[in-house]
Amino acid sequence: MDRALYLSMAGAKNNMLEQAARSHNLANVSTVGFKADFANARSLPLNGGDGIQSRVYALAESFSVDLASGPQMQTGRELDIAIDGKGWIAVQTANGSEAYTRAGNLSVDSTGVLRTARGMPVLGSGGPIAIPDAEKIEIGTDGTISVRALGQGPATLVVIDRIKLVSAKAEELSKQPDGMLHSSSGSLALDANIRVRTGFLESSNVNAVAELTSVVSLARQFEMQVKMMQTIAENAEASSSILRIQV
Repeated sequence: MDRALYLSMAGAKNNMLEQAARSHNLANVSTVGFKADFANARSLPLNGGDGIQSRVYALAESFSVDLASGPQMQTGRELDIAIDGKGWIAVQTANGSEAYTRAGNLSVDSTGVLRTARGMPVLGSGGPIAIPDAEKIEIGTDGTISVRALGQGPATLVVIDRIKLVSAKAEELSKQPDGMLHSSSGSLALDANIRVRTGFLESSNVNAVAELTSVVSLARQFEMQVKMMQTIAENAEASSSILRIQV
């Protein structure tokens, strides 16, 4: 009976974990640049001494991430950018480390620092990008930022910095508790071949219909696992009753 209990218990636990991941994806279906999460689990034999290893438990692992690009939408806003193809925008986290995102809805704060919608400074060639007071800001296809100073003519654009655009292999990146992607090899180098589209944003890559279907299916599986545990308990009680009668 305990083997069946292990199966149902492990199934119920991992159903709950995957439901949490799917629900999180659904909650971010409209979040710019969001990458969907997957829940991972693997079978782990239980060592119970010198006997036969007949018990297997499912061990939950860290979530993996779907790094596929989401659809692009046109906004026309001069500080909105979308990566054209593969690549990432480098940003600075609260603890000073470097993280990566595809969310290109940028803005300039009151101190002139270029930030993402989550308030993280966008990194340039020498650290966070600072933009002086200007009448116009332009971001080139290679991430170069040019400004037209106050009172200057339309032909007086000055390059002030370049957004740090990087490339990374899928296995190098992992999503951390802050919701950002981090590299296992530390800070990545600028990749001059990456291009961006100004006036566009990349939407979430979450498929809302597929995620909702999965949530419903996982809820039914969870109910089935709980019912199995109840049945196992009833069978154990019936077996105990039979043994008491025989004694």
